[in-house]
Amino acid sequence: MERDSRRLRIAVIGAGIVGAATAWELLKDGHEVTLIDPEAPGGRQAASYGNGAWISPASIIPMSMPGLWRKVPGFLLDPNGPLVLRWSALPALAPWLLRFLAAGSTVEKVERTARVLASILRDGPERHAVLAEEIGRPDYIRRTGLLYAYPDRAAFDAEALAWRLRRENGLRWLELDAGELRRREPDLSPNYRFGALVQGGAHCTDPGAYVAAIVDAARARGASLVRARAAGFVVTNGRLAAVTTDQGRIDCDRAVICAGIWSKALAVAAGDRVSLASERGYHGVIASPAAGPRLPLMPSDGRMANTPTPAGLRLSGQVELAQPDAEPDWRRVEILIGHALRTYPGLGSRADLTIDCWMGHRPSTPDGRPVIGTASASTDIFHAFGHGHVGLASGPITGRIVADLVAGRDTGVDLQPFAASRFA
Repeated sequence: MERDSRRLRIAVIGAGIVGAATAWELLKDGHEVTLIDPEAPGGRQAASYGNGAWISPASIIPMSMPGLWRKVPGFLLDPNGPLVLRWSALPALAPWLLRFLAAGSTVEKVERTARVLASILRDGPERHAVLAEEIGRPDYIRRTGLLYAYPDRAAFDAEALAWRLRRENGLRWLELDAGELRRREPDLSPNYRFGALVQGGAHCTDPGAYVAAIVDAARARGASLVRARAAGFVVTNGRLAAVTTDQGRIDCDRAVICAGIWSKALAVAAGDRVSLASERGYHGVIASPAAGPRLPLMPSDGRMANTPTPAGLRLSGQVELAQPDAEPDWRRVEILIGHALRTYPGLGSRADLTIDCWMGHRPSTPDGRPVIGTASASTDIFHAFGHGHVGLASGPITGRIVADLVAGRDTGVDLQPFAASRFA
């Protein structure tokens, strides 16, 4: 790969965690960086604001697993399940859904996806610790571990494939019996009698503020922030001249697409058709909870991240496949709250709780792998989007990969599995 050490003008489209981390890495390489986003970095509109706050090396298991196709009719009929398909969105989502089911149709496919995701997740906590230190806010990252709670050992063993894949990709965990689990989490319902503590995991205390702090640090280092919506590119003879926006043209030598769910149209403008859907996620934050976990905890029967934060107990989860502009279904948050009341009996009743509700768009590919690499229309345009459930965890390494691509350095990661061409 030819090395390019010039100072370049680079437009980073999108100021979520991936865009912010990418801008930071490009600045470290000495480039002139312009961040383009119509909204405030770290604001409530962003997926980076409302995620589960987990930075987990264990998140290598794709949503699509063998046998999932049998459950699709139930997803359509059960409004209270962890994964919901809105009937009105089914025609538009059908191509994505078929690819999604195919991606997890065999154990071999899932094993490959786990290996691919491990390549960008295994050192996520360490990379975040370094990034937070560099921007002067180490307090945003806490490396205290992540806890998975199960009713019993049999329930843990029922997920043998997932934990085997984690073990084979280098993850280690500490198994907790009922007594040890109760000692560590005294507020947890006695219905949970087995735990797996991923000691290498970490979490962010305030993802929205963290993203905003990265952008603020980038601006202090010389980056510009333009409040505009990117629309396309000016490419002449294969070379990028500018990004077009609703506020005018921004001249640049390179551009990076990090616009989350809105990246699909920009990818088309850059010569690539990608399969991208909104896995709408919800959270509810319980202010001043009377009970809750000491560590970030995921109950196996709820499939949601329960994360203690300074703002309160953040309950994050649910997957709702719907059009991005569809109205939120706040029943999804009530499902999270109802489960939390059963998980932590000391919380009291629903009437006792003050809840802050949120809904956002996970930009998800059907195979669970982000799109990272060079665009087809020009080698001056780079893709860095579609991270789905692992955007926070993989933000720093994605930024480093993009910086390496711009510089012509070896990225140290096999990027073929992340290429946009896989959707051709």
